[in-house]
Amino acid sequence: MEKLIKIYNAQLITAYRIIKQATIILKGNRIDWIGEGAVEVPSGTLEIDAAGNYVSAGFIDIHVHGGGGADFMDGDIESFLQVARSHARYGTTSLNPTTLTSEKSGLFQTLENYKQASQLDNQGANLLGMHLEGPYFAPSQAGAQDPKFIRDPDPLEYKEVVQQHGGSIARWSAAPELPGALEFGKYLIENNILAALAHTDAIYEEVVEAVECGYSLATHLYSGMSGVCRRNAYRYAGVIESAFLIDEMDVEIIADGIHLPPPLLKLIYKIKGPDRIALITDAMRGAGMPEGKSVLGNIDSGLQVIIEDGVAKLPDRSAFAGSVATTNRLVKNMVELAEVPLVEAVRMQTLTPARMMGIDQTKGSLYVGKDADVVVFDRNFEVLWTIVLGQIVFQKS
Repeated sequence: MEKLIKIYNAQLITAYRIIKQATIILKGNRIDWIGEGAVEVPSGTLEIDAAGNYVSAGFIDIHVHGGGGADFMDGDIESFLQVARSHARYGTTSLNPTTLTSEKSGLFQTLENYKQASQLDNQGANLLGMHLEGPYFAPSQAGAQDPKFIRDPDPLEYKEVVQQHGGSIARWSAAPELPGALEFGKYLIENNILAALAHTDAIYEEVVEAVECGYSLATHLYSGMSGVCRRNAYRYAGVIESAFLIDEMDVEIIADGIHLPPPLLKLIYKIKGPDRIALITDAMRGAGMPEGKSVLGNIDSGLQVIIEDGVAKLPDRSAFAGSVATTNRLVKNMVELAEVPLVEAVRMQTLTPARMMGIDQTKGSLYVGKDADVVVFDRNFEVLWTIVLGQIVFQKS
């Protein structure tokens, strides 16, 4: 017999509305029934009284580096499991583990660790496939990425990576203006890997070429990318303006209220709308941890940072060095800071990222037959239950 879970007395958030006094039944790892009012279930069913709180599809984070004191670049399998468990406490049911620029050996080790970790029951968020952030970036837009590892796309290198670990890679972020970057984008698309623009000084004309070659997503919009600039006295639109101008381009945003203040959150929402925006944490190991000293990247060789005021900073406080956001905080910020309707804020954390990653047929919305990935949260956006594929992985005590 497949396990049954009944969640009742819920405000059920679908992709487009809220159903009050609703019930949802999970059977095994799938959603079995959704509707208004009460419904009878067999004896032995686990019944959860949502007590009038919100129930939505589980949150999907397509760009996250770490959390709970661990980082995916730490070099061990347990770090993957620890991050997945940590973010599940905040409603994340699926995530794309994300790398930092590194030596090729470090990248291969991380990909091997992912392969092994993805086959284990991590008691946390589902691992959706790796997001490789770098090393093909513009040095001028390195940000917190280690500049000594930044380089132009090398066909021998990236083809080796894809041929050995292509099944583990869901997306790859790069600067499209670099020599060989357009061919790189085409190769990614041919191998069913999402190509994204990141850490780039491209101008509009270069972005158009990149989109024509398959690049479809702007990685952490506004962070590590060009805006309006001058070249030989002439003014050019950068990647930010390009993302606004090209209707078909998706964007992801770090909606922690710090990387992007409320006016920019409102601007992005006004121009792109909820169906083109994915909320991301871009979180490092400090997410879910006390403030103080921390490390961005590998625990032994990474960048020393300090966490304060809800964000990671360089020790001299001259710049941000990573996010410590959680997905429930992102949804809360879009509602309270950007004044976005709750249904649309949730959609940007569920169905929209699922569509971007090509998994919206199974994840991202509460629909009969889809995966039983569910989060229950209250009016303060505190997570009460997180359910991944029909398994309760977090319950607030």
